Amino acid sequence: MEPTTDRALTPAQEARRQRVIDAAMSLALEGGYDAVQMRDVATRANVAMGTVYRYFSSKDHLLAASAVFWFEQLEARLSTRPALGATPAERVTAVLDRALRSLARQPLLGTAVFAALSSPDPAAVESQMQISSIMESIVAKAIGEPAPDDVEDRSRMIGHVWYSALSGWVNGWSTVERVYAELEIAADLLLPADLMP
Repeated sequence: MEPTTDRALTPAQEARRQRVIDAAMSLALEGGYDAVQMRDVATRANVAMGTVYRYFSSKDHLLAASAVFWFEQLEARLSTRPALGATPAERVTAVLDRALRSLARQPLLGTAVFAALSSPDPAAVESQMQISSIMESIVAKAIGEPAPDDVEDRSRMIGHVWYSALSGWVNGWSTVERVYAELEIAADLLLPADLMP
């Protein structure tokens, strides 16, 4: 079956798709990755199983799409309160700290979506690329103006450090404090004060 998401969704289809994402996120909040079962998602979203699979080819696809939604919401929240700090490195660290604290308040959801983002499922890989783009945008906005000529490269590298550090946290071998420290180091190295034009 060809996924409906390959073409524009009607408002009713978009609402059903969002109910499925909301249901998956709710289940993940309660019990993590293992708690998200497609049948339970369909029940909680009050849709048929076929509807879930019309939009999402697998559990990892669904959770990865949920991660995209979470990061889009994060970007919207962050844009309403610009990053504070005297230097680009301080602003980037501040904005990523806000994102980190938001994830730390929802550890089971964070673990679930990051597990899905590690999946080789092609649909999950597409979501990974979307999240990378969102993170680059968040970091670039925090860097502000005037920005270095290679702001996209620097933003992408900071995003990679963020993803790698978070992977350690969700897999249990790192701490939130260590993630923050690694982000601070990356921002200081990639955004030294004398770099700005």
